[in-house]
Amino acid sequence: MNVFYCDTLLIDGAPVPGVRLEVDAAGRIARLQAGVAAEAADMRLGTVLPGFGNAHSHAFHRALRGRTHGEGGDFWLWRERMYRVAAQLDPDTYQALATAVFAEMLVSGYTAVGEFHYVHHRADGAPYEQEHAMELALAAAARAVGIRLVLLDTVYLQGGIGRELTPEQRAFGDSTADRWLARWHSLRTRLGGDDLVTLGAALHSVRAVTPDAMRDVLDGLPAEIPVHIHLSEQPQENADCLSTYGLTPTGLLDSLGALASRLSVVHATHLSDDDRAALGDAGVTVVMCPTTEADLGDGIGPALALAAAGSPIALGSDQNAVIDPFLEMRGLEMGERLAAQRRGRFSPAALLWAASTTGYAALGLGRHRLQPGDPCDLVEIDPTSPRTVGSTPGQLPLTATASDVRRVVVGGRLVAECGQLVDGAQPATLLADALARLGA
Repeated sequence: MNVFYCDTLLIDGAPVPGVRLEVDAAGRIARLQAGVAAEAADMRLGTVLPGFGNAHSHAFHRALRGRTHGEGGDFWLWRERMYRVAAQLDPDTYQALATAVFAEMLVSGYTAVGEFHYVHHRADGAPYEQEHAMELALAAAARAVGIRLVLLDTVYLQGGIGRELTPEQRAFGDSTADRWLARWHSLRTRLGGDDLVTLGAALHSVRAVTPDAMRDVLDGLPAEIPVHIHLSEQPQENADCLSTYGLTPTGLLDSLGALASRLSVVHATHLSDDDRAALGDAGVTVVMCPTTEADLGDGIGPALALAAAGSPIALGSDQNAVIDPFLEMRGLEMGERLAAQRRGRFSPAALLWAASTTGYAALGLGRHRLQPGDPCDLVEIDPTSPRTVGSTPGQLPLTATASDVRRVVVGGRLVAECGQLVDGAQPATLLADALARLGA
């Protein structure tokens, strides 16, 4: 049995001194003792936070970091560049890139990631000889670095409301909901069951999946499977949905009975009052991606209003132009401050809850509050860096960055230390090699 001793452990955002965590063979906390002294065999940690849950990621978008930020334009122009990267992927290059991105996430404090995955096939839409080749590449990447992966296998059937897939989108499609469901169930069997890699599901958006197909998918998935969807990231999506169906995207989901606690909607930037009320009443989680939403000029979503309406708030790195859970927390709060012209919108404890506990729940990973029975996923932070020195422990979410992460523990096992994986692998080296293979 592994035992970790934390000089200070933030539990539900509150600093607790002198905490011993006994970890069972399954990597879960078996016993917690607070206010005690360390024992000789304990692994000593300093200031410790719960591991962060990245509730929305597109790993391959990382290839665009530093290459599109000076072009101007909007989301739709950026999407054209993203399609070009997707067309270059195959199982080998995808695994190399995902391994590097997941490694960067891990050393930055993310202990779990929800990969919103839709590049299923060859660029022309033809399947690979090996069934599930792209999905297995992502699973292998996660296992190689030691991060928890929830593979959100994504339905993507049309190129826009009432439009066929474009040539650039053919790699994403499965033709029909039934074919996607058959592939999803086959993939679930192939992945098997382990604590590190699990399978979830996603509907890409109301743009990419018809109402009938959404209904078929929701009916065909087990009730315990988390389901994610992009929602109202762009005003054009709202306009197209209203024009075709006479409903907002949220209203359309509501008409299908899709609004439920297992659903997570990503972005939810452009909502009506009725949309916010419907999402909150159903307990739908909203995954905000502040660094991406800022980079793409999406707008500032109504996070605090959604939380007040009853929607749990989670956070994601999305396009991975930035991989830093602290900057996502900070971005959520600063966006609210800019919109309201007031400080202190989300408390530091609420920000930490969004980045850790709610992220895990949104991914179907269960409770993550560092209590007995919870996974022992931890992030040790340097409280004496130029950024953090002088901070009270409870306010570290608003002062630290990923550069302050010292050690990372997943399932009671040390997986990263001082910016590198425990096997010595350097994320920067992995990224450089992966990008070179893509010609980026």
